[in-house]
Amino acid sequence: MASKKKAAKAGAGAVAAGQAVRSNAYVQRLIEDEELRANLRTAFDSAKRAYGRMNGKGPTKALEDKKVQRELREAATSLREAADGLRGAKKKKKGRRRGRLLVLGVVGGVLALALSEGLRKKVLDALFGAEEEFEYTASTTPEPSSNATSPSSGQPVGTT
Repeated sequence: MASKKKAAKAGAGAVAAGQAVRSNAYVQRLIEDEELRANLRTAFDSAKRAYGRMNGKGPTKALEDKKVQRELREAATSLREAADGLRGAKKKKKGRRRGRLLVLGVVGGVLALALSEGLRKKVLDALFGAEEEFEYTASTTPEPSSNATSPSSGQPVGTT
């Protein structure tokens, strides 16, 4: 009789566990979401391939292998996507926001340079150094040549 009670108790516990699993949101999402299952499968396969490539090497030797690094990176990415899928987090589009911010900054900088002469001068001074103003004075004077020609006649000077 004691074994029947233990079996009934164990069966009741299994039923309760099954109901708890069935009502768990994470398990439901795992059952329903094909992309989540694919991410978990990819993470497992990548980790398995990385482990297989290690072949008893030490951790430092194994991490020098580019293929192991690629497999581990792929496994980590898949696990991150699976975790985001489990939490129900939406995929962020950071790249687009950064690109727009960069374009806005460049356009603003160009407009500021085009409209502000003082800013233009500061930028040019920073890039090429301060502009020096000087006057050129020749330290030598040209020597008069003996073959000078008259500007009006085109004849050499001193001959008529």
